[in-house]
Amino acid sequence: MLNTLLFGFAVSLIIALALGPLVIRELKKFHARQSEREEGPESHKYKAGTPTMGGILILTALVVSCLIFNPMDLRKGLALFLTLGHGIIGFLDDSIKAVKHRNLGLTAKQKLAGQFVMAAVFCFILKEYLNFPTTVWIPFTTWNVDLGMLYYVFVFVMIVGTSNAVNLTDGLDGLAAGSCAITSVAYVVISVALGYVNFAVFSAALTGACLGFLFYNQHPAKMFMGDTGSLALGGALAAMAVLTKTELLLIIAGGLYVIEALSVIIQVVSFKTRGVRVFKMSPIHHHFELSGWSEVKVVTVFWSFSAIMAILSIFVVLACK
Repeated sequence: MLNTLLFGFAVSLIIALALGPLVIRELKKFHARQSEREEGPESHKYKAGTPTMGGILILTALVVSCLIFNPMDLRKGLALFLTLGHGIIGFLDDSIKAVKHRNLGLTAKQKLAGQFVMAAVFCFILKEYLNFPTTVWIPFTTWNVDLGMLYYVFVFVMIVGTSNAVNLTDGLDGLAAGSCAITSVAYVVISVALGYVNFAVFSAALTGACLGFLFYNQHPAKMFMGDTGSLALGGALAAMAVLTKTELLLIIAGGLYVIEALSVIIQVVSFKTRGVRVFKMSPIHHHFELSGWSEVKVVTVFWSFSAIMAILSIFVVLACK
């Protein structure tokens, strides 16, 4: 078992490291370059022109590793479906923004429509082919609450929310890739502890893919993942939580993404209702940048927070599940 997990991780890592220069070169040829938004921090203007859509590298390493080292089953196949489906939505968005030079990419309605379709199909397969339990475990307790058909509504909202939360987190060099690698490691341990050993290969491969990509995405980034990567990673994290029956635990394990999303919601609601900005800029990582922290310091502190939350989530599972 350990050998399989290590091989899955190693192959994914090696593929990402090996293909990185090729992907960067091809993205440059394709003119897939980052366009910094006018409302973004002034310090980010130098990033304009950096190759984006690097999420292709993460997805390639993940898929190849999952297919090589462990037999495909419906659970792992479903996780790959949700991840790749969100990656395709992100790819279309990135293509419009970076290649066709339309800064806004897909409209919010178009992007949400794609996410709704992915979430709906995922829920349909859970119900019709996996005969999935509709119970939800309450972390820090031994209680399980049966939501009945409302469970699928809950999962639907969870998938859309997680994919968008990770997308918001992807705003600094290495932030999303590093934090997702940390969360994925937690789900390797959680999957094994709960008996989902075959599925743990998915989490191990995702960890390797994120770390391999991080080699090229650390500050100063040679390539960005774009929505191709961030939406896909959000889908992957949601899939891992649902398919290990630890749905609510993702609030802990993915605490960073929750905070990033909440900072945007708080900022928008406060400004629209009171005309007051709570943060200097949202998502919250920009607030710390504008407060004088260097980009590297923000990323390091946020990674550390992710690691603490990941460790806490593992302890909660081992103690209560």
